[in-house]
Amino acid sequence: AAGAGPGWDRRVVRGGSWKDEEFPPDVVARVAYRKSAVLLVVVATFLWLPPATLAQDAPSLEVAVAAISQDVVDREPVDAGVSFSASVGALYCFTKITGAQTPTTITHVWYFGATERARVDLDVTSATWRTWSSKIIQTHEVGSWRVDVLDPAGTVLKELQFEITE
Repeated sequence: AAGAGPGWDRRVVRGGSWKDEEFPPDVVARVAYRKSAVLLVVVATFLWLPPATLAQDAPSLEVAVAAISQDVVDREPVDAGVSFSASVGALYCFTKITGAQTPTTITHVWYFGATERARVDLDVTSATWRTWSSKIIQTHEVGSWRVDVLDPAGTVLKELQFEITE
């Protein structure tokens, strides 16, 4: 090609892309140098900036409301308490979560004494989100219970203790 400089007449396009070996060696060296310089600038930027400026802080989930209840109606706990009869049938763990910046998940872990009895993952898809899980209570499961509300990393956000009596 006229005026393109030495070696430019050897370029060939295959499949819509240039092959490095078809460029003159001095062009390949300049491109490699520029790529290295850009990479160096990017790495230096990450080393100098504090982490909070590089990415949004991790979501700060909070449990605004939590209750053990006998029902949930219109997304609100009904007959909440800390002591229930063994004949209750089923209980609900209701949580109102705030602070989610992106869709995430919380987990309700139900314990009878020290034994895990159920683990329920629940989606949180808004900055303020109400969600709940339920557990059937057998008449012989009398004693101390608790539900741990966990964030996606497994950190306990809230612990709800309750009792089943005869």
